[in-house]
Amino acid sequence: MTVETVFLNGEFVKRKDAKVDIEDRGYQFGDGIYEVIRVYNGEVFTMDEHMERLYQSAEKMKLKIPFEFKELSSIVFKLIEVNEVQEGSVYMQVSRGISPRQHHFPAGDVSGSVIAYTKEMKRPLKQMQEGVTAMLVEDIRWLRCDIKSLNLLGNLLAKEEAASRGHFEAIQHRGETVTEGSSSNAFIVKDGTIFTHPATNLILNGITRRVIKELADKNGVPFVEKTFTVDELLSAEEIFIASTTSEVMPVVKVDDVTIGQGVPGSLTTKLQELFSKRIKEDCKVQAV
Repeated sequence: MTVETVFLNGEFVKRKDAKVDIEDRGYQFGDGIYEVIRVYNGEVFTMDEHMERLYQSAEKMKLKIPFEFKELSSIVFKLIEVNEVQEGSVYMQVSRGISPRQHHFPAGDVSGSVIAYTKEMKRPLKQMQEGVTAMLVEDIRWLRCDIKSLNLLGNLLAKEEAASRGHFEAIQHRGETVTEGSSSNAFIVKDGTIFTHPATNLILNGITRRVIKELADKNGVPFVEKTFTVDELLSAEEIFIASTTSEVMPVVKVDDVTIGQGVPGSLTTKLQELFSKRIKEDCKVQAV
């Protein structure tokens, strides 16, 4: 079905009628934040975690969201209901608002602009079962990757370079240190232990990343937040990436290097099963 209703600054309107002012700071400066929230079986997955991160990003940017937490959450629920979304996502964006173009922040009486809309989206089951390929790309982004801001040009350039070469993802690195994917967190497996970059300013602390850590801890899987090098990535027993839309995605080849046996590894597959079980528990869907 075609999604018709969107939320724009306090109103639910038809998508064709949703317009953004040319002096909105999100449009002119990328001065804003966003979240993508997954929907399974008409139910929102990890809703509170996404909303908490949205408000945390806003605080780090000195941006005031003109809705309270519960009110904004209810908007998400209503959007899903009116658009009859069963399997998809909700995109929510908050900019600093509309004001004459200037680099410093506008006066305090300017209210932030909030938009949200839904999208139908199937789980990437075939890719999860077969694995995907990635390429290494130098991480050229700014030093506040912990903020989920609209400033994504570095991510886009990395993703485009990977996509143009037929890869699913770009795995970024600063010098020899691997940081994360262009739209995902990156993980390696060595001697039965999962390693991933610590949640510092150099990566986004992904919600799926947090769920994976929780599942690993509960199921006795060693999970270490520690930096690793490009060489350690390429020699890993398993590699996987994780995001709201990709879930737990095996990487079976990086550049021209085959990872492990060139198929999803056993620990990655176990995490996929645990993640699907968590979806089933939270959203009442059949585990895959």
